[in-house]
Amino acid sequence: MNSNTIDAALMRKMFLAGARNLELKKEWINELNVFPVPDGDTGTNMTLTIQSAAEEVKNLDPLTLESASKAISSGSLRGARGNSGVILSQLFRGCSKVWRNESTITAENTVRAFQKAVETAYKAVMKPKEGTILTVAKAGSDRAKELVEANPDIEMEDLLKGIIDYMQVVLDKTPEMLPVLKEAGVVDSGGQGLVQIMKGCYNGFLGIEGEEEEAPEAVPVRQYAYRTEFILKNKEHISKEERLGFVAFLEEQGADVAAERCEEGLKVHINSDDPGAILTRALNYGYLSRIHVINNVERPQYPLHIFEEQELLDAMADPHQDPEEEEVQAVMPHKEVGFIAVSIGSGLGDIFRELGADYLIEGGQTMNPSTQDIMDAVDKVNADTVFILPNNKNIILAAEQAQNLIHGKEIIVIPSKTIPQGISALVNYLPDKSVRENEALMREEIRYVKTVELTYAVRDTKIDDQTIHAGDIMGVADHGIIAVGSDIEETAFESVKRLVTDDSELISVYYGHDMSEESAEALGNRLMEAFPDCEVEVAAGGQPLYYYIISIE
Repeated sequence: MNSNTIDAALMRKMFLAGARNLELKKEWINELNVFPVPDGDTGTNMTLTIQSAAEEVKNLDPLTLESASKAISSGSLRGARGNSGVILSQLFRGCSKVWRNESTITAENTVRAFQKAVETAYKAVMKPKEGTILTVAKAGSDRAKELVEANPDIEMEDLLKGIIDYMQVVLDKTPEMLPVLKEAGVVDSGGQGLVQIMKGCYNGFLGIEGEEEEAPEAVPVRQYAYRTEFILKNKEHISKEERLGFVAFLEEQGADVAAERCEEGLKVHINSDDPGAILTRALNYGYLSRIHVINNVERPQYPLHIFEEQELLDAMADPHQDPEEEEVQAVMPHKEVGFIAVSIGSGLGDIFRELGADYLIEGGQTMNPSTQDIMDAVDKVNADTVFILPNNKNIILAAEQAQNLIHGKEIIVIPSKTIPQGISALVNYLPDKSVRENEALMREEIRYVKTVELTYAVRDTKIDDQTIHAGDIMGVADHGIIAVGSDIEETAFESVKRLVTDDSELISVYYGHDMSEESAEALGNRLMEAFPDCEVEVAAGGQPLYYYIISIE
């Protein structure tokens, strides 16, 4: 190919090819995540982010470089999930700022676009860390500048190949930049995702369609490790095309897909390896409740009535719903200050509501809500000032991105990294103080909350000087894994023991969907005996995947 420019049609083709290649490598990229917890992994979050942009650019008419750039920027910004997705959206946003003012993409404006992309992405992260997707993106920008300075007339094919080759070199060096990557024996997952997007774009430039290279063989993933159950309540009419898409997605993700209509909506069951992807996709079609994820390795699968495709399609169609009927939303009374919390689990939801939360976004570790999800929640809260409690470190950037996109309301993001921090923030809100005083107070109080979450390992790895095997019980604290064992209660107790100090006054235990009240009370009694100077509270959280969420204050 001999071309010095890329027009809007080719740019769209390249972008869609990049999105497709990332989708193909999603699970491989997920396997690179260092922490072996059942969460919304990097590959999944980046894929959902770029797919949001791909949907907007796919059918653009008229198609210009300006309209394509704006669609990619807008779609990715609103669809961004997780830290990796937000950073990816900022990279797209930076490129858009340059290319939307051009008639074609050239080597010269590619250098400027990549430089603006890196600048924009670094600004979005409060404490940029090297050895991550940011480092790989900067490597591509630097290499583009070097190549064009050496040869201003460089062909786009040579420029793209040179950029990708150098990004790969730097990606391979990320374990030397981040000790945690070296210990786990992997490269940075976000950087790998970016490289795969670039490789897909390059294939699109060359006209290679549907021939993306296969992902290298990854560590074998245990087949159908989890059984995911939930009730889906339609929030609006679902077209036949959307239902077909959801059915196809479920069939691709796992096996034993089953569904039945119940009073509350559609009850779905599926055995798969990625509960987060299932739940995240389901949110596109309605509201979720009674979410339950079972580890099939620990608990044997049990027989299901397997639905044929048409049965599932029929089950998804709400017989009581009029396609032309518009959903009527109750108008929330106006108030000066409102609160939004990200949470999952009926018990935790009740706690947040009792403390004054006006709206709950179902999500968290297992499914990171998108920027658009957060914006939609803000739109439903009829208040002049809205506090957002992300309650997960992988949701804070998406909340801050929503904050920057919303106009007409004052949005304050309290950077709560855990559910207990979010609860503490609400407990310490004082109505008689100003918004600014409360913001400062809430930010200060969450600093004193230590959290440990009890869950299981989804893969073998080595981290924090500990060798972990799939199925092990882990105590995951604010700064890493602090205990590993085979017994849930024993691992929980050891985790708390390592966090309690002479200054500790309160231990709060929130037990998950898989734990009985009796087991939780027994753990609470043991903690009271071991730490008599601390008050111990036990409450039903109802959260999936995490046996206990425990805070020490």
